[in-house]
Amino acid sequence: MKGIQILTEKNKKEVKEHGSYTFPVQVSPEAIQSYEQHSFMWHWHPEIELTWFVSGQMEYVVNDQRYIISEGEGIFCNSNALHAGYMIDDQDCNYISVTFHPKFIYGYENSILQTKYVDFITSNEFWSSLVLKPEISWQNEIIEYIKEIYRLTCQVQSSSASGYESMSEQPELPDYEFRVHLLLCEIWHRLYLHYVQIAQDTPQPQKHLQRLKDILSYIQEHASEELGLEDIASHAGLCKSECCRFFKSHMNESLFDYLLHYRIQKSLPLLQNTNKSITDISLLTGFSSPCYFSKIFKSEMGCTPREYRKNALKTPSPEAEPE
Repeated sequence: MKGIQILTEKNKKEVKEHGSYTFPVQVSPEAIQSYEQHSFMWHWHPEIELTWFVSGQMEYVVNDQRYIISEGEGIFCNSNALHAGYMIDDQDCNYISVTFHPKFIYGYENSILQTKYVDFITSNEFWSSLVLKPEISWQNEIIEYIKEIYRLTCQVQSSSASGYESMSEQPELPDYEFRVHLLLCEIWHRLYLHYVQIAQDTPQPQKHLQRLKDILSYIQEHASEELGLEDIASHAGLCKSECCRFFKSHMNESLFDYLLHYRIQKSLPLLQNTNKSITDISLLTGFSSPCYFSKIFKSEMGCTPREYRKNALKTPSPEAEPE
């Protein structure tokens, strides 16, 4: 089966919108197995993401924090936080994602709801994530609210399948959006009370996460070129050895390995959706030769580029979209 993958801009911002301008909320069931290489790539978005893990386990990484999250647990991922997810021991993980824009909570720009209650959390890089444990009462309440949002969404989607053109016409749930809004406000209230309690012990924001974002953006922007360690280190304002150490400490993989992985990911849609030759694709994605491209591709994907293209042409694209 041809997997899906998250599409990002050059600065790693996810391209996909979550919800709509009038209702900036997206609720979706996901499975890590459905993604290329059974992982979703590093990305960020201005929306807040709440996830409840239905079954299995996943390695979930937010900025420089790594978590192993298990069935029944959840996670809060803050606005603009870099995050990625990886399969563990070849076992699938199913989860429910609720993604919403902060403005859905505060409404008017510069309102007291925004400046006192929302920006207080979203602007602090040290509060990029929080694992939600069912054995902790207030965190379990958040998990239950996520479940309820999903239950309501399933109910609405079931009614839509019955022929109602809009949510407001559905007799079973005419107040869906309002109920979702109330539930998200309840969740946010509990997060706010938690962070107010720990605010005094939270260190002042540092520059290392912005530096990491700058490095990732630079790699993505120049990945198709002849890109060396000296170029990346110079852009980051670091010596070569410190640049390697900094990247490895935050990403848990070498800078070179990340660059190769990113180039392979960029080659996949070219193999799937274009008639470009293997040679052309290898050059477009920054590889020095088609032979080297094929070698790294097989190491990453378990097949040659030609075999991947052949299999992709046989398999229809999945209808489900990534988070």
